[in-house]
Amino acid sequence: MEKFPKYRQWLIAIMLAFPVQVLWAADAYPVKPVRFLVGFAPGGANDLVARVVAAKLGPRLGQQIIVENRAGAGGNIAHDAVAKSAPDGYTMVLASVASLAMSPGLLGKMPYDPINDFAPVAQVVDVTSLLTVHPAMPVKTLQEFVARAKRQPGTINVGNPGTGSIAHLAFELFRATAGIRVLNVPYKGGGPAVIDAISGQIESLAGVISTGAPHVKSGKLRGLGVTSLKRSPTLPEVPAIAESGYPGFEASGWLGIAFPAKTPDAIVERMHKETLAVMAMTDVREQLQNAGLEPSVKGAEAFRAYIKAELGKWTRLIKDAGITAD
Repeated sequence: MEKFPKYRQWLIAIMLAFPVQVLWAADAYPVKPVRFLVGFAPGGANDLVARVVAAKLGPRLGQQIIVENRAGAGGNIAHDAVAKSAPDGYTMVLASVASLAMSPGLLGKMPYDPINDFAPVAQVVDVTSLLTVHPAMPVKTLQEFVARAKRQPGTINVGNPGTGSIAHLAFELFRATAGIRVLNVPYKGGGPAVIDAISGQIESLAGVISTGAPHVKSGKLRGLGVTSLKRSPTLPEVPAIAESGYPGFEASGWLGIAFPAKTPDAIVERMHKETLAVMAMTDVREQLQNAGLEPSVKGAEAFRAYIKAELGKWTRLIKDAGITAD
């Protein structure tokens, strides 16, 4: 005689019911606000992208998307917080090339695994960096900047949005390529950095084009070069570094959305679907393009593969160029 037949029946019933419950939970998602962590202070490119996307995602999901700035460590604090959050779809991060592809090579030991601790949702933009100087600084071209840096090594102060940020690493790659030494001045975001650059507290700024472009256009800053392979439509008058004596130079970044690893596939797919819909909106694309950010959408699996490729690329570049977090 078979033992415990009733328990077996209950077990089978639970196993059959479980997938239905999971699907129901995913269909109901979200039932409360979603936190969207950004690794830099308000006022910079990361913050802008998050707020533009969140403003449209919220109504589509039927819940508020709360942008939360967790500045510090080149964006790594925010990424670490999300990596350690519950994988329930209610905490996500503005995934950055700085934190997922650059910092591991720059810092070595990381508090999280850039590949295995996250569930990518979608890439949303490409990011171009921009080197600017205060108008009072007696250099008008990138060549003059390099010449002065070689005459006075280690004396020019160059602000950036944070150690390990997109702009910092892009400039460090250029610095190594040009063979110059400068004094790095890291901030906790592009907003605070550009304020000090405009006021003259720092002589020059390695920032992103979305933060610096309005001030170059107004004459408060002077643009010397962009890190994209070709000139940016946002500042067509500013030459690419590649055409200023460094052919082939390119150091672009990217931003996207990611959940903690083990977030249910159905929730990742829902956020992916809504993110793609938001990024197809004309007003969203115009807002980002007007800020110098190029919409560039990749799906979840393509984004995961791209992060892996970028991690390998930047780790090699950082090692070969001898770049350190000073």
